[in-house]
Amino acid sequence: MIAKTSKGRKKARKAAKSLKAVAVGTERLQFAALPWRVADGLEIMLVSSRETKRWIIPKGWPMAGRSGAAAAAIEAMEEAGLLGVISDEPIGHFTYAKRFSRGEELCRVEVFSLRVARQRGHWPEQHERETQWFPVAEAMALVSDPELADVIAAFARDFSA
Repeated sequence: MIAKTSKGRKKARKAAKSLKAVAVGTERLQFAALPWRVADGLEIMLVSSRETKRWIIPKGWPMAGRSGAAAAAIEAMEEAGLLGVISDEPIGHFTYAKRFSRGEELCRVEVFSLRVARQRGHWPEQHERETQWFPVAEAMALVSDPELADVIAAFARDFSA
């Protein structure tokens, strides 16, 4: 269940911050949503990162008491105001080097498909990020991580099959 009240979201966020990242080998685990819709064709929503403004997908750390899919759905709502249907199982994964004040750590991101039903008018990180829909090929070209581009390509292939 996704927290619907401001108090509930704050409580969930506090629990998530107290939860240490789950190790997968030497990688830290995160969960992400790949937001999609069909307009004039398959489109992917990308969000800007807060600091570097690179195009990415909504992602975050594991949340206490939540599945990976639920955590990904919460991140999509917080970062982009997205509501929809999330897949139960990951559709793929990618790795990237996350910068911390103490250096970089390798993160493995499990990606869940999110069929977007709507975007809320207001959401927690609305003034910190940009959101935009892109055709698949453009989304693949805009993301800075080649492995994420591969996840998008594989999703598009499976979607069309």
